[in-house]
Amino acid sequence: MSAYVDTSFLVSLYLTDNNSSEARRRILSAPTAWLTALHEAEWAHAISQNVFRGQLSISESDRMRAKLNEHIESGRWIVLPLPDKAFGLCADLARMHGAKIGMRTLDSLHVACALELKAERFWTFDERQAKLAKAVGMKTS
Repeated sequence: MSAYVDTSFLVSLYLTDNNSSEARRRILSAPTAWLTALHEAEWAHAISQNVFRGQLSISESDRMRAKLNEHIESGRWIVLPLPDKAFGLCADLARMHGAKIGMRTLDSLHVACALELKAERFWTFDERQAKLAKAVGMKTS
């Protein structure tokens, strides 16, 4: 089974929050999980925001980054390029579902990447992304 995780899911795996136990439970069932440059950019911002808010120290953030890099190097995460057609599909998703769901660009871009990569599952703790993924027929649990 392949799983595309969004950044909220990724952050919950490495930092402790209300969704961490669920994220860890799910990831154990996914033999293949993917990351793109979108994840890497959002991950850097999410970790930096936690430092800015005083929820992580700089040394803790460095350890989180090192742990993610270690997992990438060990093959736990498969790093893939952002699909060529992801931005076009992202715009299509906005036109088809944006008025009903109210998702942001990054929400629809994650779903577009998952669709283009042919992920079997889309895992997120973001309500708008989950609604969009379900609306386009993806399994979210």
